[in-house]
Amino acid sequence: MFSQVLLMQLTIAAGVAVLATGLFLAPLGHLLDEQAMRRALAIAQSTAAQPQIAEDLQTTAPSPDGPVQVEAERIRKASHAEYVVVMNMRHVRWSHRDPSQIGKVVSTDPSEALAGKEVMEIDSGTLGRSARGKVPLRDRHGRIIGAVSVGIEYDNVRARLIHAIPGLFAYAGTALAIGALAAYLISRRVQRQTRDLAFSDIAALLAEREAMLHGIREGVVALDRAGRVRLLNDEAQRLLGLGEEAVGRSLDEALGEGRTTDVLAGRVTGTDLLTVRGHRVLVANRMPTDDGGAVATLRDRTELERLGRELDSTHGLIDALRAQDHEHANRMHTLLGLLELEMYDDALEFIGEVVGDHRATAEQVTEKIHDPLLAALLVGKATVAAERGVALWISDRTLLPDRLIDPRGLVTIVGNLVDNALDAVAGTPHALVELDMRAEGRTAVLRVRDTGPGIPAERRELIFTDGWSTKQPPAHGKRGIGLSLVRRLAERQGGVARVGEAEGGGAEFVVVLPEALEEPDGASAVESPVRALGEELR
Repeated sequence: MFSQVLLMQLTIAAGVAVLATGLFLAPLGHLLDEQAMRRALAIAQSTAAQPQIAEDLQTTAPSPDGPVQVEAERIRKASHAEYVVVMNMRHVRWSHRDPSQIGKVVSTDPSEALAGKEVMEIDSGTLGRSARGKVPLRDRHGRIIGAVSVGIEYDNVRARLIHAIPGLFAYAGTALAIGALAAYLISRRVQRQTRDLAFSDIAALLAEREAMLHGIREGVVALDRAGRVRLLNDEAQRLLGLGEEAVGRSLDEALGEGRTTDVLAGRVTGTDLLTVRGHRVLVANRMPTDDGGAVATLRDRTELERLGRELDSTHGLIDALRAQDHEHANRMHTLLGLLELEMYDDALEFIGEVVGDHRATAEQVTEKIHDPLLAALLVGKATVAAERGVALWISDRTLLPDRLIDPRGLVTIVGNLVDNALDAVAGTPHALVELDMRAEGRTAVLRVRDTGPGIPAERRELIFTDGWSTKQPPAHGKRGIGLSLVRRLAERQGGVARVGEAEGGGAEFVVVLPEALEEPDGASAVESPVRALGEELR
């Protein structure tokens, strides 16, 4: 690359020098011609302005020794002109550098000068090519009686032009030398910056870069020093929900306010930062570049986060089943003892009580929650809560019909809120988690109360921030996503998610989901309670 760039720059510098020289020489030659013609015209005007020459032209005959010839030669020698010709109205010469031409008709047409005009031209005559000036000659009364023609040798003009060429070439050569030195220095700098790669190598690297950026399954966002988006690969566009129109815009304009923007802009620092964009859970890392910009990478953790939460739930269920296994063994031992003691009536009563407790819990849930997915979730959560020493109570007002539009979304919301409530009250005396779900028209209203320590007022908005948590991270990854997902899912449906203080202490989470249920047949639309809920939360 060094040699190619140097050769190209030298060629350009030489071409510019030659072009500039040619462009300078052309007007220079014209300027010298103009100066020569004006000089000839000035000499002719000075000659014609002498009244004695006009008088001698009228009173004497043309002669090599005549007064007109003598005066014209004096002027020619004093001005270094090639010739000074004085003629009458019939074009007959009264003076000439060659005395033999006196009395003869001039070789070029003087009609314009005899008509009263001043003429500047370059023409050829008996003495060769010359720069000429012609003016009319007038008597004392102003009448035209002849003309004066003065010539400047054209070879002198050309000689001046040729004499100027070496100096011009010297300047051009100096400029070319400076340009060559600058080209060398620039080429060396380019060589260092490109690490002495050839053009073909750079083209191959660019092609590989494009293939890599658009082929990898990680999102890549490149920013310039002003924080504007410089590059978005295909995966980043998919994860962030952006298009090519985001390139050249700032992150605040392209993404809007939020944690994702703060992470990508570097306002939140750290590694493997969690953020939520839409319904996706992303892990972001940001690396500054030498030019003041930055490159951020994004990984989609949505499925991993879902699997991690399912794993947590599975672990909880396994623990509950393990505890139930021990309890079942104890019950079997008790039942065996009653049978061996032939206390058959007591044995039947004991079996009825055990079966009735489990059946009552399932029936209590299914009578109030008609959606099978949500009912199954709550039955499992009730078992886990019982093994953790927490009472999970579904309020008497709870009634949710089987008309959910997005049951999986509501399962995610309820599961996260119940899990957080169980964690908050675990290990406390008289631990209680109360769940209240009801439908008002097409709107689903969810309340989860607990008897835990509650949430301070200054942290009630902070807990919905991506990545913020007071708990230790689980084995599968990081915390701080559950409540953020709850709010995002609620806001996607045009609803709200808030937290306040429950009666008697503890926390109360309230989620309102407008249009979460399908319209029942024949039912009229009921006004959404969002406004009333907002007043209640105030």
